[in-house]
Amino acid sequence: MDSFRKPIYLERSVDGSSVYKVATMPGLRARFLWSITLVGVSVGILLLAPGRPGTTLRAQQQDPLAEPFKGVTTDGTVRPGLFSLRSTGVTTAPLRTSTEAFLAALTEEQRKRTVFPVDDNEWRLWNNVHRYNRQGVSFEEMTESQREAGFGLMRAALSEKGFRTARDIMRLNGHLGELLPERAAEYGEFPYFLTVMGTPSATEPWGWQLDGHHLIVNTFVLGDQLVMSPVFMGSEPVVATSGKYAGARVFDAEEARGLALMRALRPDQRSKAVIETEKVRNNAMAQAFRDNLVLDYAGLRGNALDEAQRRLLLALIGEYVGHMRDGHAAVRMDEVRQHLDETYFAWIGGSGPDDAFYYRVQSPVILIEFDHQLPVALPGPRVPGRIHIHTVVRTPNGNDYGKDLLRQHYERHRGDAAHGHAH
Repeated sequence: MDSFRKPIYLERSVDGSSVYKVATMPGLRARFLWSITLVGVSVGILLLAPGRPGTTLRAQQQDPLAEPFKGVTTDGTVRPGLFSLRSTGVTTAPLRTSTEAFLAALTEEQRKRTVFPVDDNEWRLWNNVHRYNRQGVSFEEMTESQREAGFGLMRAALSEKGFRTARDIMRLNGHLGELLPERAAEYGEFPYFLTVMGTPSATEPWGWQLDGHHLIVNTFVLGDQLVMSPVFMGSEPVVATSGKYAGARVFDAEEARGLALMRALRPDQRSKAVIETEKVRNNAMAQAFRDNLVLDYAGLRGNALDEAQRRLLLALIGEYVGHMRDGHAAVRMDEVRQHLDETYFAWIGGSGPDDAFYYRVQSPVILIEFDHQLPVALPGPRVPGRIHIHTVVRTPNGNDYGKDLLRQHYERHRGDAAHGHAH
């Protein structure tokens, strides 16, 4: 019973009617969500499990692994033939060597809890909330040399901009602890966890995941192909003006690019792009445990844009794709351009200098969400604001985590005893 005397941390739903908690059951890696309705009719239970206290989640009321992975779709059906095994001509050798160096820097015990099979469901158990029972090895526990090796792993896959954004998110999480000294133990610059999936290889599939508050990067590698999604980046606050982390700042470009495109639309185009005029709640839908999200297209279609507006749309998408290392970002943008006519831009809220808003870019091969969120940690009115931002990037139609490429790889080598692993 001692575990039930530990602090209990709860988080309300957007409308304030429910409280959610994820409990990690002893002996299991899956996280289960339970809820209790505080007003109206009770629809669930609140489980207070022994172990690490305060693991919270506002998400689906179900086991995130209850359904096999399908991927984000518009109608529940995966559109086939969008992704293929091929050579990109862009080397992934730096990713492989940096990950090998990181693993070599760990102790044997750390490696055992950091490495998972390439097709393990651990890929899908990421979560952007800060109280969550994560796997792998954290930067917090690493020695200085191990930490530098971990950053080296990140640098090899991310662009300079992507790495700077990731590090500033981590710094702003530390700044949040400065702003809330009574809760400083909950936040910090380094409680971010790395896991490696599979064995770094020039020919076999593998990858890695970074998982922590407001920062999740999934990186899958197969030959010279690179899939970086889902990627979640967020922060509360989005700028540090004082303290140890003064100068850290994120999402200026993502915010400005969205506004630039919205303001460039003609009135008739804007009437199609705006799907809700009032921004009164959190609107992002493709966050944690939404691997099988069904989300139909909405807003203004790309083939309705003129050339200048199409350039603005590509520049907006490029802000997110540009978190990847440059060569593979160019490959990804070529993929995006092939589907630009069927790419939709949707908007919620206003477009004034201080307005909170949400936008979504969605095509068969990319889904981007930008959302001004309600305050969670910091005080303030319960309305969305520019001090708290969430962004999500996914690869729809089955290729988040590189799963469609992995499926094709397994099919190509099924029954090939010389290939080196069973399928």
